[in-house]
Amino acid sequence: METVICGAGIAGLALANRLHHHGWNVHLIDHAPGPRTQGYMIDFFGPGYEALTAMGLRSALHRAAGSVSEMRYVDGHDRVTVRVDYDLFAKALGGQIASLMRPELERLLRESLAPEVDLRYSTTIDRIDGDKTVLSDGTAIEADLIVGADGIHSRVRALAFGPEEDYLRFLGMHTGAFTFTDRETAERVRGRFVLTETLNRQMGFYGIGGDRVAVFTVHRTTDPVLPADPRAALCREYSGMGALADRALELCPPPDQVYYDQVAQIDMPRWHDGRVVLVGDAAYAVSLIAGQGASLGVAGAFILAERLSQASSVAEGVADYEARWHPVVSGVQEAARDRVTEWFLPTSAVKLLLRRWGFRAMNLPGLDRLLIGSLFPKDHRTVAELSA
Repeated sequence: METVICGAGIAGLALANRLHHHGWNVHLIDHAPGPRTQGYMIDFFGPGYEALTAMGLRSALHRAAGSVSEMRYVDGHDRVTVRVDYDLFAKALGGQIASLMRPELERLLRESLAPEVDLRYSTTIDRIDGDKTVLSDGTAIEADLIVGADGIHSRVRALAFGPEEDYLRFLGMHTGAFTFTDRETAERVRGRFVLTETLNRQMGFYGIGGDRVAVFTVHRTTDPVLPADPRAALCREYSGMGALADRALELCPPPDQVYYDQVAQIDMPRWHDGRVVLVGDAAYAVSLIAGQGASLGVAGAFILAERLSQASSVAEGVADYEARWHPVVSGVQEAARDRVTEWFLPTSAVKLLLRRWGFRAMNLPGLDRLLIGSLFPKDHRTVAELSA
């Protein structure tokens, strides 16, 4: 069986690994000139963690993870308002969590690919022409399956299902991420997540080795249009939030080294059409505020590959994958819209104080598991059950 997977990010790499494992001939393409170096620090847990464990990559995941001892919030004067022992999160999840940079997760998945997987950068799908999938480099492939794993702005989705605006739900926020090098800042955030305690906007800081610091940003806006200069937009939105934030903005790299995008979800009634199927953010972006995008991308890829391997036809396999997985991600999307947004980015002083007290209560015996469990809900069905 022959497949073209468009998108060599987390979902595409995981799917390429698993389909090759099941005997498929895999062509994995990506429009970028090479592996991406930009991205967030992520807490990787839940169904994706189960899937990587089943793929034999659990040890590699923990080798790639950083060491985090504490999460803390700081106010506009850089005073600590909340401290939470990060080990509480790990204990609540039975140790099944790893904190790492998104590019590191991509790296370990890329390194897990067999040499036979045809991985091409600077390449995308030009058109789907009858039985042939024509790539931008002129190659024509008679693929049994075409997969869009090319993210929230998916080209495959546009080709097969129509324009992005039909499915994109803007959540009223913009987000950014970048890294910089500074010894003093690295010492202040080493071994911990540091978040600003501010209304309608937030910066987060993580030490990522040596004197390097990773930053993420998120702020509310009614305008979905992205700025021409993301660095200037970040400096405009986040200045005056304290010495830590101002130092990060001062050392923010040039615009072409800054990740910047809408906070949005992809909401589709259907993910497959004939031999074309979508996975990961291309099908069901849950957004930054849901906090499980990478995990759901890996899990969805795993379930798709397992159902294809057990089905009597491609059509049966992709339909079964969608029927099993769609309700799970729809639930995560709804929870993010209905409950998580105000917790993640408060709009009033009262809501900010409620969040502060909630985090402080996590340090109290008896309340820790209850409150942390609400942040890291577990699905009733495991990945093994969903893919079997």
